[in-house]
Amino acid sequence: MTTQNITKIALVGFGTVGSSVAKLLHTLNLPNLRLTHIYNRGIAGKRGSAEAAFVPADAIWTEDIEDLLTSDADVIVELMGGLDPAGPWIERALASGKSVVTANKQLIAYQGPALLAKAAATNVHLLHGAAVAGGVPVIPGITQGLGGDQITRISGILNGTCNFILSKMEAGARYSEVLAEAQSLGYAESDPTADVGGFDARAKLCILARIGMHVELDPEQVATQTIALVDAVDFAYAKELGCTIRQVSRVQLSSTSPDSMYARVAPMLVPRESPIAWSHGTQNMVVTTGRFGGDVVFSGHGAGGEATAVAVLSDLLAVSQNSRPVAFPVTPRPVTGDSVAPHYLRFIVDDKPGIVSAIAGALSKVGANIDSIIQRPGYPKNRLAFVVTTEPCLTSTIAEAVESMGKMDCMLEPPLSLQILVIDDKDEPTA
Repeated sequence: MTTQNITKIALVGFGTVGSSVAKLLHTLNLPNLRLTHIYNRGIAGKRGSAEAAFVPADAIWTEDIEDLLTSDADVIVELMGGLDPAGPWIERALASGKSVVTANKQLIAYQGPALLAKAAATNVHLLHGAAVAGGVPVIPGITQGLGGDQITRISGILNGTCNFILSKMEAGARYSEVLAEAQSLGYAESDPTADVGGFDARAKLCILARIGMHVELDPEQVATQTIALVDAVDFAYAKELGCTIRQVSRVQLSSTSPDSMYARVAPMLVPRESPIAWSHGTQNMVVTTGRFGGDVVFSGHGAGGEATAVAVLSDLLAVSQNSRPVAFPVTPRPVTGDSVAPHYLRFIVDDKPGIVSAIAGALSKVGANIDSIIQRPGYPKNRLAFVVTTEPCLTSTIAEAVESMGKMDCMLEPPLSLQILVIDDKDEPTA
């Protein structure tokens, strides 16, 4: 009889995800994985919590990270997030010969290649399956399952908080009310900027571009647009256009600059026949388009402790069995948020003669054509909401026209401009 090797695990962070990892380790009782160390601030409160009941009695609790970095643990599981101090701690762990499993999308988006090189240099693992889409196996699915294809486009919903908010608004709720609910449920932070502003999804999109399309993007150069400007009226008009509204993350080759990538995270009108429109609540969805394999859809819960813990535990099992992910050379690419797409323009105006003519003139001046004008009944003349959709044109062109329209005396609010997602089977980088 052979003795099974035990992989000793040290948790950095015992919050929602960390405690869920401890619970899954206890529940599944995997014989080759053992939780031996936990680092967290205020461990007295953590040790007295109900979640601590799933921690082995002999596990070492500490508020000193040195106790973990100098321990006999085989794997450091980093669940704190952020670039600092998590980055330096992970560097030290890798340099000392410890493998690392992390859910830290910001760190992997900004410093992933350098950290992966350090892991390779010391012959240890750095796995980050929980960094994108929580418990949905997008990262292993793309790297292992689609490594034999040539992915030309990645689209999807990468932030469960925004999907929760927009799904509720689609059903009639107000943005401020749903945001407060998301915060009370733990889906959104007290400062929700990273989620609603698109920065969380931007980091995840850069990770997917690296593993799926083998390109390195600077997250700071990826265009983002907040969902905070979307209102209930926009869902009413979107419905008339056969669409809904979702925060969409998308990356593909750029049509405006063949040597660069198009990448954008923004609320967009999504046709109801698109799989992206079917995702509700905290679900995440990723659609990859391959040159040979076509479209592949990954979908599931992207938020919550247990869903994310599933991905963490899957990475731990891979480390314990010395399973190596497929790796490809990665090329840095410049990135643009400019693309050819139809656009949705929503106006709130004090109704006066000549408004439509003035809007048409502003669009014509930049070479953009109107596709349709929609005005739902029931809005007062002194605060009239109506919509113009355009034929496909560059986003930068529309932005120039919208800036001009926003200066018109009749405008009560800045016009809202959203791309309309185009569904096609081509590799062309339309939005």
